[in-house]
Amino acid sequence: MLAALPAFSSTSVPVKKTGSFKAWLPTLAALALVGCSAFFASTAGPAPERHLLVREHHEAVFGASPVDEPKLGWFTAKKPPSQFTASTGEKRSWGTARAYPPPVDEASGRALYEAHVDVSDQFSAFGAISVGLMYFAFWVFLLLPNWFIPVGRPGIALGGGMLTIVYRFILYNTDQGPWFQAENVIIKEPLYLLFGLMLTTVYLEKMEQGGLFDKLRNSLDDPINWKRSFKIMMMSTIGSAAVMNDSIVLIFSGVVVDLCVRHKVANSLPYLLSLATTANIGSALTMTGNPQNILITALAYDDLEWLTFAYNMFLPVCAATLINTTMMLTYYKDELFPGASGFGECMSIFLTGSKTPEMLSQERQFYARKAGIPEDPRLKVWTIWSKAQIGVVCLFLFFFAAGYDVSCTCICAGIILMVLTAWKRNSFDEKPVELDEAGNPVPPKVTYDMDGNEIVEEQELITESETTLTEVDYGLLLLFIGQFLLIGSFDDTGIPQKFFALCMGGCADQMCSVPCVYWFVAIVTFLSNIASNVPVCQMLAATFPYATPYEWMQVSFSATIAGNLTMLGSAANMIVAFQAAKVGDRTFTSERHAPFGIPSTFLTLYAGTAIMTYVSFMPDCSVKLGTCEDQVD
Repeated sequence: MLAALPAFSSTSVPVKKTGSFKAWLPTLAALALVGCSAFFASTAGPAPERHLLVREHHEAVFGASPVDEPKLGWFTAKKPPSQFTASTGEKRSWGTARAYPPPVDEASGRALYEAHVDVSDQFSAFGAISVGLMYFAFWVFLLLPNWFIPVGRPGIALGGGMLTIVYRFILYNTDQGPWFQAENVIIKEPLYLLFGLMLTTVYLEKMEQGGLFDKLRNSLDDPINWKRSFKIMMMSTIGSAAVMNDSIVLIFSGVVVDLCVRHKVANSLPYLLSLATTANIGSALTMTGNPQNILITALAYDDLEWLTFAYNMFLPVCAATLINTTMMLTYYKDELFPGASGFGECMSIFLTGSKTPEMLSQERQFYARKAGIPEDPRLKVWTIWSKAQIGVVCLFLFFFAAGYDVSCTCICAGIILMVLTAWKRNSFDEKPVELDEAGNPVPPKVTYDMDGNEIVEEQELITESETTLTEVDYGLLLLFIGQFLLIGSFDDTGIPQKFFALCMGGCADQMCSVPCVYWFVAIVTFLSNIASNVPVCQMLAATFPYATPYEWMQVSFSATIAGNLTMLGSAANMIVAFQAAKVGDRTFTSERHAPFGIPSTFLTLYAGTAIMTYVSFMPDCSVKLGTCEDQVD
């Protein structure tokens, strides 16, 4: 493993300034591109004919004029007068944002999360506005968790969720709103999958010193700057797709900072951006790559398979990776290609592997320094435990691709690694020896009973609950539970639905048709940076509950790429900034992130969106609603 080095110190080479107008030109061009998408969206034609069920919900949510077809009562029914009377003691289970009607497909053996039920008409104006204000108040607290009392985001979200339950109960009993079934808005599948991914990742990292993750860390070092950045980007992209972006960034951000210190780089920002931006892009490839994708698979009306999701996203992610890498090598060419005279020479070096005199000097210094530091021999040996880690990773990726339940697969992989780790620790690892002040082993303490017989003490075993299991981020699970409660209550009011209708205008019922799709993904991107991508996806499920698999792919890609727009756009960015600041490197700031993040985000966003409009393996219809059969006919 790379050892931690002294605090960060830069050389006299100046860091690229971001205050000049030239540095912000790509950002202005990207914003102009968004403006063009808004203009063309305003010229969209009439919406296509939709399925009755979809049309009914759209009219109930957006207030359209009624149609002549028979109504579906539990979507649009008004609350009867007795519903507000608490003395009856009857709680109508359908009056909530997430409902559980009979499963659509009982043969699958899986309890499906059904579509959102519109109950906004059952709120008084006071009830709806007060619930909305409560959500926004806790949104501010989550955005600035240490502003008032340093409770932390998990505590704030869970406290807000509990307060929401109490307040909705008060509203119900004062005839100001419908009954709130809190247990129905907590979507369990993402929680299971997050726990399984965290358990698997923790054991992959902690199972063995010099194991799989330590070897990956060591492989990132390189004497040539651009190669080091490129290795970081490739590792981050692939790793985030395999497990989860936040886990990859948390594990490798400290390594990237150590590499910057070791090589005494003048500007660490390109290396930190290489890790953060590609972690977000790579996580878009699979449904297990990030929390919002995990949530989308649970909220989508039609089933989404892991392998289908992956090859549908392959081309957009490849295009986004290519654009982001090219921009990284271009924008920070002075740091990554020392001695190169221009863009053409930089690309020539990248494609041919040639080196400038400055690069050759860096290479000689690197190998001279490396010769004086003995390498950890554990990094050169592939033990049976390292091979077991690779085997488990290959197996759970195989089961993902084979269509097995991803939550069960991840949890099973974590349990297998946990059992192997416990077996290794208690049967193969050397037992810790207590030493005295002189460094000599302390002899074991001997005790005797009343008859003078020696008492043989049983060896105390170290359990997993005392060691590795404590590394699982249970606070993240509490954060999601609290957010589900807050957002589920907010969705009931109908405010998010009205906001989306206002933003989309005539595109509200054809959000993923050209040209509306380009304006729609821009709205999702902006909202994901304001309210976070997970809440936005949950709000979209309430607004467009019968969205097709193709439409959810567009939401997934835009909500994920949105993490690169600003430094606050994703947890991955915040983790990188925090890890760098711990060793005194404060180059990763919002001001320095924006000139690269904004143009990179919109170029990758629109490139991936355009590719999916032409090449998509997800149907733009619903199998469960039968609209795919209508298209064939």
